Amino acid sequence: MAGGRPRQPNDPSVLASVEMAMRSVSRPNPFVVGWRWRYELALTIVLAAVTFGIVQALGALWLVVAVVASTVAFALWPGGRRVLIARAWCVITPHRLRTGCAHAWIQSRAGKLPAILRTTAQPFGERVLLWCVAGTSADDLLAVRDALTAACWATEIKIRRSDSHAHVVIVDVIRRRPASPPGPEPGRMTWPA
Repeated sequence: MAGGRPRQPNDPSVLASVEMAMRSVSRPNPFVVGWRWRYELALTIVLAAVTFGIVQALGALWLVVAVVASTVAFALWPGGRRVLIARAWCVITPHRLRTGCAHAWIQSRAGKLPAILRTTAQPFGERVLLWCVAGTSADDLLAVRDALTAACWATEIKIRRSDSHAHVVIVDVIRRRPASPPGPEPGRMTWPA
């Protein structure tokens, strides 16, 4: 008779945890990298073209005058400053949210992160629409909400599933308190009936 304990059946939660810890985020292809950095690339190209055009047409002195004039205009025009800052957060937030998802292991078994469809400025901060790839869900995001809040440098994050599509998740990144809060109560997830 052989000694020792009988073999225990595999615990799926332990195996899933081990698999999660050993898996890494897959590298995006060049098209995806270009799409994720499209605003930064476009801004770089436009600024380079404008700088080259001004220097070629008018000279370097006029480039300095144009830079000083635009800086003063944005400094003195609060509405323009607010729009520029809100747009900057709409560019920064998707990068921070992707980083938070990667570090919180919100990814498919193939290592694919949720895709960010759109980021819009809101009175409370930003609203991000995520496309959950197969293997991820709104519940996964809700489970790591605190980590995503820290990754996005936000006060709070509210997560809810779209009413019309189960794979689309709405993430409200709250930076400042509005007069009326968006969506469901903090910490609660509402599902369509």
